[in-house]
Order: sequence, then structure tokens, then C-alpha cells
Amino acid sequence: MDQNNSPSRRPKATFPLRLASLHRRRAQQLESRIRELEVSLAAALEKSASERRGRTRAQQALRKVLTEQNSDGFKQVAASAYPMTPIGTIRSCFSTRNGTPRQPLLVPLARACLVFDSGRVPTAALEGLAEYSHCWILYVFHLNTDFDKLWREPSRSKFKAKVRVPRLKGGKMGVLATRSPHRPCPIGLTVAKVEALDGHTLLLSGVDLVDSTPVLDIKPYLPYSDSIRGATVPNWVKADNTLAVASVRFSPNFSSSLSSCWEEVEKCSLYASQLEFQNLIREVLSWDIRSLSQVNDPHNTLVVKESFNALLESENVADEPSEISTKKPESCNTILEENISGEESSQTLRKEEPASSLINEVVYHLVLEGIDISYKMASNANILVEKALMLPDYKRSHHYSYSMWKDKLSIESFST
Repeated sequence: MDQNNSPSRRPKATFPLRLASLHRRRAQQLESRIRELEVSLAAALEKSASERRGRTRAQQALRKVLTEQNSDGFKQVAASAYPMTPIGTIRSCFSTRNGTPRQPLLVPLARACLVFDSGRVPTAALEGLAEYSHCWILYVFHLNTDFDKLWREPSRSKFKAKVRVPRLKGGKMGVLATRSPHRPCPIGLTVAKVEALDGHTLLLSGVDLVDSTPVLDIKPYLPYSDSIRGATVPNWVKADNTLAVASVRFSPNFSSSLSSCWEEVEKCSLYASQLEFQNLIREVLSWDIRSLSQVNDPHNTLVVKESFNALLESENVADEPSEISTKKPESCNTILEENISGEESSQTLRKEEPASSLINEVVYHLVLEGIDISYKMASNANILVEKALMLPDYKRSHHYSYSMWKDKLSIESFST
């Protein structure tokens, strides 16, 4: 009898086949489990984003009801309050909180129109304002998602006395020692460059204000009294360019994707050309605009996706106090030189890494004038801007575009 066909040899010959079959079934089970988990994660992300949007809408409705009701209880509260009705609204290039500069004048190309309420601010009240180079702006942090705490009694508000500070890499500081938007009284103070005045509309640059911000008051900037010689700040504020990135580069296909968007927004944009708008993108991304959650855990897709879907963040994160300065990071100067001349500048902060070094290929988003700019950030703080995409439901206004101001300002002065 042939030994290869003997009964004692057959089990050994079929063992590898059984093992391979077992591995295939195991792999199929794992793939099925992975798909289930992906579906579950997607559902959790959508639920989290939906809950946040619902919470924001509920808080806005609550504020509206509380300010309109005429109950005796509300009259008692109103008796100890003051009439702080907004006198105008900001129409800004920053569509969302994420990406709006943490401080004024860090992004010189950042523009906004302050549209005054003609019923509260007559034209005569604005006479002489255009003669100043800069102005102070008092406004409301209207996108805070913790307003409900402010309506409660202080003992029950659970308001946080300390907030995390970007310059301290998440370390905490007393809220009144920072410029956090989450304050006992959510009023902000900023300074901006006055570009031009037209009727009830004021054109500003170097702004750090998100679109639709309510403005309570403006005052002219007076160098002889507002610039304090010898003013000091804590050591943790002194570090220069703590949040500056090394470089900003654009992918080969970015220009074509931006061109498609520019055809739609050109007539209602605050910018004269696609090139100038791309310079704005460079300036904004020359600073690390990511939230602390994104910085500390860039691999967390829940953090990245939720912040984009919700288009705002509700965590208590401070915008650190710093001296108001028009100084740009070296990387920003380098970028602008490269964009204007078309040549690579010799000024570099750090050696660029190849695209393969990008942190787990995490995609972040910046929304400017309704255009979603997606980008990736390498471990050495080099940014690669990938593409531009129109947001379908973004509302645009033709009333406050570049065409409104081009006769008042030369392109040169409007761009500097």
C-alpha cells in the first residue's frame, strides 16, 4: 500500500487547510466587529454633535425668554442691571469660533465690517471716527455655551474660577487673570485698525471677532494714554511665538479647489482677489488655532469631528493675556514673501518634514467666509493646506464686500 495515501497520513495533510479555514473565519469575524464598531462610533459622533447643537439652541431660547419676560422676579433682577443693548453687529471673515485669532492684530489681513444699528446710532454719532487709526471695541461673547450658569444664583452657578490656558499647555489660571471668553460677565475688549467709514458701516482690519458678534460700544484708541510705557506681565505671558507654527504650505491641488470656491464668493468677499484670500489663510494658520483638546489628543477623531460638526467649542479654555502687538511670527513673514515673489524664502524656523510625518493624517478645518479649508499639521508644526470646499448653507451678504470699499481705498493700502 502507498504510504502517502495511508489513513495515518491523511489527517496531517488536511491540518493546514483546517488552520487556514479557521484563520479566514476569525478574520471575517474581526472585520464584521470592526464595521459594527465604526457604525457605533459614527452614531455616537452624530449624537454628541446633535446634543451640542441642541444645547446651544436651548440656551439661546432661554436667553430670549428671560430678556423678554415681564414677571415681577425679572423686574427685580432688571432693577439691579443696566441697559446694555448692542449698538451694532460684526460681519467678519471668521465664520466660526475655531480659527478666530486669540488676540487682536495678530492677523493683519483679518477683516470685518461693524454695521451699526441706525435706530440707536445716528450718522452724526460717527463723525470724526475715521480720523483715528485704531479703535477699542466692547462686545459680547455670544457663542459661549455656558450662559445658563450666569442666570443662576452665584452659589448655584458652578461657574469655574480657573480655566486652562494655551500658553501653559493646559495649565490653569484664575479666569480674571486671562482673556478667556468664559467670564462672570461675558464681555470682551479688543482693538482693531480703522480702515474706512461708509454711512453706518465701519471697515476694520486685524480683528479677532467671529461673525455676528454683538457690539456694545466703541471708543477711539489714544496712544498717549492707552499705550502704557513700562507695563509688565507675568513670565508665562512673555514667551514670544509660543503658538506660532513653523511653516504653511499648500498642496498642488489647493489652488484649483480654491478657484472653484472663489467663483462663488468673489462678489460678496471682503478680499480683492483669490491671491489675497490665500494670504489670509496663510496668516491665520501661521498660529496654532487648534483647541487644547485637539493639541493634547490629535488622534481622537471624536474631538476633531465634533469640533467641525458643531462649528464651535464649549470647553473652558482661556485666551491668554498678552501685550497687543502688530508683530507677526517669523513664519508669517516668510510665507508672505514666498507668496508674493513666487520664490522660496531663505527664512525658516524649522526643517520641513515630508507629508508622511503628518500626525496620523488628522485633518483639521478652518472656515473663512463660508469656505471650509482643510489642513494637516506635522509633529514639527509644519502645516499642509489640502483643499477648499464651499459650505452649502452658509449665508452670504453682498452689502459689505470689497466692491463697497474699493473706491475709498487703494489696493495697496487695503492690503497692508
